[in-house]
Amino acid sequence: MNGVILYQSKYGATKRYAEWLSEETGFQCIETKKADINEIIAYDVIILGGGIYASGIAGLSFLKKNINKLADKKVIVFCCGASPYEENAFLQIKKHNIKDNLSDIPVFYCRGAWDMDAMSFKDRTLCNLLRKAVAKKDPSDYEIWEKALMEAGDNNCDWTDKKYIEPIMEYIKR
Repeated sequence: MNGVILYQSKYGATKRYAEWLSEETGFQCIETKKADINEIIAYDVIILGGGIYASGIAGLSFLKKNINKLADKKVIVFCCGASPYEENAFLQIKKHNIKDNLSDIPVFYCRGAWDMDAMSFKDRTLCNLLRKAVAKKDPSDYEIWEKALMEAGDNNCDWTDKKYIEPIMEYIKR
């Protein structure tokens, strides 16, 4: 079985997972921006990984644009976010992103990292505005992602862990 790992990583966590998957599978890693569908269709397994930004999965547009050319392939998506895994939040991400002709694609979650210093001015500003809005709530009413956001604060946090690729590896081997 031959495969490829496409990824779009803004701050490095998704790239780290793509590289770990590459180590385990021997599949080549390619940034989605550099991916050519005419080369990608030669693979049996296509794994796409992207960070979650404003409920969207980065890089998913490549699949949306090319899914018809990949109909006979094993396509897998993993997304990477700063929040701990929470079933309802994950289902909302899937519902928002994996629909229509992508609806049969399996999706996996990998927890990422948080580094305010590395963020772009725009991302840092949006996160600060979000934290201010969340801070007005009663902490006992926080959703899991809000609690994680407030706990991370201005600290650098890295939650990446190879254990998150285990379900992806199991799915590939099916």
